[in-house]
Amino acid sequence: MIDKYNEELKADCKKCFGLCCTALYFSASEGFPEDKEAGRPCLNLQSDFSCIVHKSLRDKGLKGCTAYDCLGAGQKVAQVTFEGQSWSDNTKYADKMFEAFIIMRQLHEMLWYLTEVFKLNKDQDKKSIELLIEETEKRTLLKADELLKLDIEAHRNKVNLVLKNTSELIRTKSGNNSRKKKRVDYFGANLKKANLRGADLRGALLIAANMRGADLSYADLIGADMRDADISGANLEKSIFVTQAQINTTKGDSNTRLPKRITRPSYWAK
Repeated sequence: MIDKYNEELKADCKKCFGLCCTALYFSASEGFPEDKEAGRPCLNLQSDFSCIVHKSLRDKGLKGCTAYDCLGAGQKVAQVTFEGQSWSDNTKYADKMFEAFIIMRQLHEMLWYLTEVFKLNKDQDKKSIELLIEETEKRTLLKADELLKLDIEAHRNKVNLVLKNTSELIRTKSGNNSRKKKRVDYFGANLKKANLRGADLRGALLIAANMRGADLSYADLIGADMRDADISGANLEKSIFVTQAQINTTKGDSNTRLPKRITRPSYWAK
């Protein structure tokens, strides 16, 4: 059952209607092409929903674009929720579609984390996790009007409890006695070759941190801001809840060890 999500939770821009480039607010200071309000198409979005500068995003310094990952929410809204009807063909659906995309992105994020939980909990009964995954997926298949009425926070709280409990279980395996020490601000910190095994780095600010050669085995990186962090030679192979979007914002090299589910960025140092 879980294997099917390997593809479903990957963005397929060819089946989308440029929703991330239209529905979302973004700013130039965060690595996007311009300051743009939610609901207005990006200046680089073409009529066929492709990006005119897609092949040169990093050359243009558009790190916000290269880091963003809808986790397959774009094509789900475009092809399932709205059955192939684009916002540009029928503008009366535009606002509803954009709002649906924001909700779907949250549900797909929950699905991504829950499938990670399923794989991590090797020694426990997986039935309750499987049921929560099915419950979450059913919400992604709702009609647009039902989707917009969802109490997304209530469902997120249920998912977050599972994630927290799994984090505690996995980090206990690290054997690091300092794992319970919680620190949030590592902005620009020197963590070169640091022992971060089992560290609670949930929501941590790791912006521009020097993490070269650090050991992050069993460290929980959910929601950590890793923009421009240098993880060259670092060991993240057994890190938990680290996403492709997070890794896309970092600096790394061929010696960086990553979880199997993560693709090594092509622009990293060799």
